[in-house]
Amino acid sequence: MGPENHNDDAENGAHFDEHPSWQHEAREDGPEASTPGGSDMHMQSVSSDAGDGQFPLPVWLRESSKSFHWRWVPVRVRQAARAVVAWSKGPDPPQIQKITPFFPRIQEAPASFIEHHLPKRKHKAALLAFFYLCWLLTFTLVLNHSAQAGNIEGYGKPQPIWCGASFWNSGNGCGLNGNRCRPFDNATLAFRCPANCKAVRVLNPHAVGDQEINYQSLVIGGPARSSGREPVYRGDSFICQAAIHSGLVGNDKGGCGVALLSGEQSNFTSTKLHGIQSIGFDSSFPKSFTFVSGLSSKCIRDLRWPLLAITCGFTTILSLCTTSPPVFFCSIFTMLFFHVGLVSDPPNHSDYASLTSLIIGRFLPAAFVAFVIYRFSVKPQQTGLTANIERTILWLGGAWVGGLNNYTFDFIPIERLTPHDLQAQAGAKLALVLVVLLIFTIALGQVWYLRLEGLFPRYLAIYSIFVASLLLCVALPPLNLRIHHYVLALLLLPGTRPQTRPGLLYQGILVGLFINGVARWGFDSILQTTVDLRGDGQLGSLLPNITAPVIASSNITFSWNRPPHPYDGVSVLVNDVERRRWYYGEGDPSHTFYRNDEMETQYFRFGYMSGSDTGDFTKAGIWETDGHFKEMEPGPSR
Repeated sequence: MGPENHNDDAENGAHFDEHPSWQHEAREDGPEASTPGGSDMHMQSVSSDAGDGQFPLPVWLRESSKSFHWRWVPVRVRQAARAVVAWSKGPDPPQIQKITPFFPRIQEAPASFIEHHLPKRKHKAALLAFFYLCWLLTFTLVLNHSAQAGNIEGYGKPQPIWCGASFWNSGNGCGLNGNRCRPFDNATLAFRCPANCKAVRVLNPHAVGDQEINYQSLVIGGPARSSGREPVYRGDSFICQAAIHSGLVGNDKGGCGVALLSGEQSNFTSTKLHGIQSIGFDSSFPKSFTFVSGLSSKCIRDLRWPLLAITCGFTTILSLCTTSPPVFFCSIFTMLFFHVGLVSDPPNHSDYASLTSLIIGRFLPAAFVAFVIYRFSVKPQQTGLTANIERTILWLGGAWVGGLNNYTFDFIPIERLTPHDLQAQAGAKLALVLVVLLIFTIALGQVWYLRLEGLFPRYLAIYSIFVASLLLCVALPPLNLRIHHYVLALLLLPGTRPQTRPGLLYQGILVGLFINGVARWGFDSILQTTVDLRGDGQLGSLLPNITAPVIASSNITFSWNRPPHPYDGVSVLVNDVERRRWYYGEGDPSHTFYRNDEMETQYFRFGYMSGSDTGDFTKAGIWETDGHFKEMEPGPSR
């Protein structure tokens, strides 16, 4: 109530309390009053709902009272705090953000056409059901055709394999002398590879002789030095990547082939072909393979690109023709989810029946989360939006960018957002800094829009809860915090609420990232044990202490101490194949190895065993061709 209201009330006989107004508690902080010595000190009336018709105390007088609890805070700090609070509340009234379309008649034309010719809701529902049926039939028929493996003449129907399939298990997984991975030769495998196998990488250090590879393709060998021979690959190479390296299969469409096991080979060469750098190995390995050439086959290649065109086309039509936020979001979410899960980035699978079952199982809980996303982020942003072309370009385009994360963001050198990977992967730290700076810059813009809408204090409280929850997760000692990209999307989506053009793009990308994360990997836990994070990586276990070997002309003898608790045995790898397994009580802790080829280098690694479980191995000691032995470097290997 200002002075004008006071005069009006006085004229109307309004009653004022006998006590001065400074004896009453102020109900609302107004703007900061000038200092007592100021020339234009003013007072602001209380809100009209106060009902007592009195003026509040000025700030300087209220804060000078002995009952004021914050007198210990310096005046300038209090002034700054009041200014920050007033700024965070935003303008009064709030400025709700609305997108004014460019060329509104053009952008609204498809929706207006449908509204004009199908004004009733039941007509629109029938058209939408027919639209869904057309997409489902087209998508299903093409997918079913793509799932057919075809036929290779003389070898029958090829077996679908995933991009990381190989004929050998790492470490001593194939058992003593590799007996669990037989046969070694005179056998064939007709296979079919999916598209984009070049993107598969080894995510933990993997030993190949004295080399340790990580974050790269696993292809050992290639074209032989002598002309006229087919490329030969070591048995633990990824079959599909070796097929791409040899030129038999394309990365974009996948393909079929026949792998021929060729037994023991030596001197695997390192070459770079078709975008894959193979690894060299200058010793022998008991299992190798090559590819049969000159075959006649009817191989149906991976049809993910035609399917992408189909789903992208249907989602574009839907986005241009509807102004209903629930129809838009539910339709796009469902179509994009099944496209990612079944086509563009499917989980590892043996057949499409099991893959479909898996994706449906992941879709149901994802749909409940999608409802929350829609209710608190998508609906406020999409309500009243008529710029359908801009929404299609920004929101839907962003959703496809996020959904095709395995293609669009594959160049970022961050495989997993864990401290170990950030430390081990080249360029990961710099990439993380750049990503954080980008997110921070985007967040500043979204904070400004939230402030204009008067929502900043509310969202500051929400994100304070998010940060406190993450810090609590970090503080739990037995578990490790891991931010999956679906979790990152859920954390950032609330801030995309305002209806702005940048917000459309950001929200679309984040929804796509959520879809890709859940469809590909499921709802993986945000808190994981060390074992879960490690996977097939190094265990950090104790390593055997190997004494200096005794070397003769054609043999070498190693000795080791009794294994400490809880270990009871030692496994010895020679050229990455387990050649000796010793347990306590089975004779002397030593063994002599013989070399058949004097011109062949041999690599020895040792690891403790507890029953049938194996710890880390030492790095490779090298028995060189001149008879000298190069000691193992410190540290583990797998």
